[in-house]
Amino acid sequence: MIHVRNLSKHFGDLVVLKDVSVDISKGEVISVIGPSGTGKSTFLRCLNLLETPTGGSIEIDGIPLLAKGTHVPKVRQKMGMVFQSFNLYHHLTAIENLTIGPIRLLGRNKADAQKKGMELLKLVGLGKKADSFPDELSGGQQQRVAIARCMAMDPEILLFDEPTSALDPTMVSEVLAVIRRLVREGMTMVIVTHEMEFARNISRRVFYMDEGIIYEEGTPVQVFDNPQKEKTRAFIHRIRSLEQRITGTDYDLYALQAEMEAFCDKHMLPKKVTGHVVHMAEELLLLQRDFTNIRLSLSYSEKDGSLAIGCESAGAPRNPLEEGSEEDEIAIRLIKARCSATEYRYEDGKNVLMLRMKGE
Repeated sequence: MIHVRNLSKHFGDLVVLKDVSVDISKGEVISVIGPSGTGKSTFLRCLNLLETPTGGSIEIDGIPLLAKGTHVPKVRQKMGMVFQSFNLYHHLTAIENLTIGPIRLLGRNKADAQKKGMELLKLVGLGKKADSFPDELSGGQQQRVAIARCMAMDPEILLFDEPTSALDPTMVSEVLAVIRRLVREGMTMVIVTHEMEFARNISRRVFYMDEGIIYEEGTPVQVFDNPQKEKTRAFIHRIRSLEQRITGTDYDLYALQAEMEAFCDKHMLPKKVTGHVVHMAEELLLLQRDFTNIRLSLSYSEKDGSLAIGCESAGAPRNPLEEGSEEDEIAIRLIKARCSATEYRYEDGKNVLMLRMKGE
């Protein structure tokens, strides 16, 4: 139903989308996730030409959207879009918001439009609010009216641009419940969302967007339980990280440790854990032989509270925990005692050692 090839969008020198290619079938529910500013909303807005793409092609149900001669308003009628900020007409009641489009654009008579509008308001649980103005409704109720308004145009595709981001947390569930009902009815939907559990439960596929591209895609199980790429893993597990570079033996150990302490304090880690992190970093550096280009990293997962310290260094393959000298023995013992797991690998000409800290 949606066929996109090599889609790009630039705002001046700012490249927001680059070379995006996807196919979305009829009845599919696609969740689009990723950090802010990575092109998710722009991708959605390009699909119905609220933003004009810089390059590439878009077909909606076989119709080339960007071709000369395409009747864009008619194609747009196939797609309803629900925005973050509701975009209701505030001088119209809920039922009037639902009927104005079908009457003016689809040529329906007022009685038929009102009958369909009332059915849709009941569908979203707002049959008793038909004569209420938007200012008389809660945020969650306004968003449900906005969804019903889209449905009043008989769309074949629904696009949701973070439909719950402007809502109080107590109102999110009522909007998500309406979307779930539409999923059960087989509506084709593309949903930009930060609600991870919701995306996991309702999607057939998940797109993770980063760097202006669809960085990784797959089933919810693939993306949420077994992401293949580093940035996807960091986003899914809400990993916060600190990176420090060392380019010689005259590095300032105390400055490095102070940065690690500040990182741990920022994420409210216990003082005991902070002490272990700082100690492990010191012991890890004692095991190094080549200081020309060391990358020391500290990662904290907000999702499960796990901590990891990584050390990447140049040189020939060498696992310092297995090939250390006698003078390294104390450092090795301390590291193994404080860590739940250690992982060594050699890739791209670099030694990489990861320490998983015990949660104590």
